[in-house]
Amino acid sequence: MNKGTINVSVDNIFPLIKKFLYSDHEIFLRELISNATDATLKMKHLTNIGEADGVAYGNPIIEVKLDKKKKQLRIIDQGIGMTKDEVEKYINEIAFSGAEEFIEKYKDKNGKDAGIIGHFGLGFYSAFMVAEKVEIITKSFKDQPAVHWICDGSPEFTIEETDKKERGTEIILHIAEDSTEFLEENRIRELLVKYNKFMPIPIKFGTRTEKLPKPEGAKEDDKAPTEEVDNIINNPTPAWTKQPTELEDKDYKSFYRELYPMQFEEPLFHIHLNVDYPFNLTGILYFPKMTNDMSIQKDKIQLYQNQVFVTDNVEGIVPEFLTMLRGVIDSPDIPLNVSRSYLQADGAVKKISSYITRKVADKLKGLFNNDREGFEKKWNDIKIVIEYGMLTEDKFFEKAKDFALFPTVGNTYFTFSELKEKIKDVQTDKDGNLVILYASNKEEQHSYIEAAKEKGYEILLLDSPIVTHLLQKIEGSEEKISFVRVDSDHIESLIKKDETQISKLTDDEKESLKTFLDGVIPKEKFSVQLEALDSSANPFIITEPEFMRRMKDMQKTGGGGMFGMGGFPEMYNLIINTNHELVVEILNTKTEKKKERLVSQALDLAKLSKNLLKGEDLTAFIKRSYEMIK
Repeated sequence: MNKGTINVSVDNIFPLIKKFLYSDHEIFLRELISNATDATLKMKHLTNIGEADGVAYGNPIIEVKLDKKKKQLRIIDQGIGMTKDEVEKYINEIAFSGAEEFIEKYKDKNGKDAGIIGHFGLGFYSAFMVAEKVEIITKSFKDQPAVHWICDGSPEFTIEETDKKERGTEIILHIAEDSTEFLEENRIRELLVKYNKFMPIPIKFGTRTEKLPKPEGAKEDDKAPTEEVDNIINNPTPAWTKQPTELEDKDYKSFYRELYPMQFEEPLFHIHLNVDYPFNLTGILYFPKMTNDMSIQKDKIQLYQNQVFVTDNVEGIVPEFLTMLRGVIDSPDIPLNVSRSYLQADGAVKKISSYITRKVADKLKGLFNNDREGFEKKWNDIKIVIEYGMLTEDKFFEKAKDFALFPTVGNTYFTFSELKEKIKDVQTDKDGNLVILYASNKEEQHSYIEAAKEKGYEILLLDSPIVTHLLQKIEGSEEKISFVRVDSDHIESLIKKDETQISKLTDDEKESLKTFLDGVIPKEKFSVQLEALDSSANPFIITEPEFMRRMKDMQKTGGGGMFGMGGFPEMYNLIINTNHELVVEILNTKTEKKKERLVSQALDLAKLSKNLLKGEDLTAFIKRSYEMIK
């Protein structure tokens, strides 16, 4: 038996491992299973290239065994194994990565690493986060004696020959007192499912009872025979590892249910990612049905490295607007243990992000071109992702012009170029600007929508929470185009034409009326404006200037804060139609009390049409209305 000291650059690396090297202790199992998978894939590769000296690869599995009484957790593989020299090199000299050397030596003809996870060194030492003693019993595929290595968490170890007959490696963890949670069967199963659900080698954890078919002639109430079978907890060949040509729509839906067993709604459609140059990336992204609440959608995409789960926080790897999607991304170019800031600065990661953006845009354009009717039906469920992408990613913004839809209050859909063509003759103002009218709520803005319809105007329905930001961006990218909400001004001023209305009131009458109204209508809420409109237009019309309202909307959803709009009081324009007979009656009414009642009633009706009449004011309006119809 040999004794030795682990060759590391500090006196004792184990406190470092436990406290600093890994922030999350539970990932020790991911690391050890990854190592076992690595060793098994190396064996497969050597067998395939004829360098295993006649050793058969077979049908290897990785087994995880739990012995609560002995306080042991064991991970057993049938992989390449190690000789005594290799244990010295790869375990004791931990600064040296065995996987790196192996990959360099056995790269395939295309320069790829033959699908090897590739990090035994420090990954193995994560075992000491939860174990007070660790043993390795290993036998190499080479014709050399098996080796038994033991270390109790100090820099000292022992190593000796042993009589293990089968090829492969067994890691025995003697679980420490502060980590007994890892002796619970449910906890280990939870970790295996979380990190190793799609590892490429079958992973056995115990057995399960499986029903067999009843033998011929069995009675109806006879119990079906059963047998104990290996409990394989993973799917070694998940859908994303296959070519799109091997899969049908039902396979993608089945895999979605495998990823999200508690999600009962089917995804709207999927995008299969598959690229091997200039980086390696596979995966499947799903568009689920979206809500307008962006905050609850995120962290549903799972990131894998060669089928090993890394994280479900993919921000920085996936463009932010796509973090609302679901699915899997797998790339060997993304390290297992790195900081978020490293990922965001990494060149390969940025290329991956750009590729995913382009692939999603191409898929959406294809869906639009091939089945426009189906795309329109899905629009309300996917628009938040597309609009957010247009707002935050310039390249996506350009591509999305071909398929982003602008729905109208009448449920018709236009692309932006179709919309401009449709409205240019009617909605171009006297200065040659194209004015695009929109509503954000069909019910609340109904009277304004109807007034615009009577003019022959087309009104869009744009109701997502980020639409204000997006409209700003579109206006900045287009010449002589503006978006105006239908309730931001009276109908005559929404799209200014050359014709002007003549007021029925003289200047003196207007001055007299304005003086009276200023004394009755609260100045802190309304700015009173007298305008000559069509006599059929409402007598009192409340509007909110587009700029002010837009700044407030932007403040609510982030952005616009530099303008200080968040603290502004609610201010509206109150437009008095001097050509309406009620306004003329108010002016000519001699009784002050009656005059005030008419103004209050007309103002409350205007507030009602703008959804502003609430609380005390609504109660007073109802009481006054009943009194007026007695």
